[in-house]
Amino acid sequence: MKIELENVKPAEIEKRSFEIITEELGDTHLIPGTEPIVKRCIHTSADFDYAKNLMFSEGAVEKALDAIRNGAVIVTDTQMGKAGINKRKLAEYGSEVLCFMSDEDVAETAKKNGTTRAVASMEKAATLDKKIIFAIGNAPTALVRLYELIEDGKLDPELIIGVPVGFVNVVQSKELIMHADVPYIVAKGRKGGSNIAACIVNALLYMIDNRRD
Repeated sequence: MKIELENVKPAEIEKRSFEIITEELGDTHLIPGTEPIVKRCIHTSADFDYAKNLMFSEGAVEKALDAIRNGAVIVTDTQMGKAGINKRKLAEYGSEVLCFMSDEDVAETAKKNGTTRAVASMEKAATLDKKIIFAIGNAPTALVRLYELIEDGKLDPELIIGVPVGFVNVVQSKELIMHADVPYIVAKGRKGGSNIAACIVNALLYMIDNRRD
């Protein structure tokens, strides 16, 4: 069997991938200013559903870019999400990625209160005296707790990236965030994941870089 392969140099693979994504999107309408984020999610997942299921609150992208420029920290709900974020670029803005899921005090609090570690880690994050962008790709309980903290006036995040993947309370937790008075980028439905959460943060970082060129 003969299979025709594209002759693409290693350094050009990503560029060619984005060209293919743009071609296949065709005349699909994307909200102006969100295109780099949507395309990077498709690039990460090879799933064109993100062209339809990524929801953005009004002005969320610009608010997020300003927050990163001003040193907002990124809080994730998984070590995988933390690992996937470009920490070198974040450091250029005096920022860092934090994940409290493995912290002993978080484990103790979760056990004491009968909650998930994700819930306890969101509560710990709420005590930080910093601007925060939350990148949630795994735990719907994290989104539910964030919603409660916002409603109680205990938390005012710069952005919530709400893209947990799964079946139990995933859809509902995302709907809560979209009804909170907070900037958000949410993947409606069941799809998402820590890789998607990380790639959205990276897309925001690359957008800042491109504007500096």
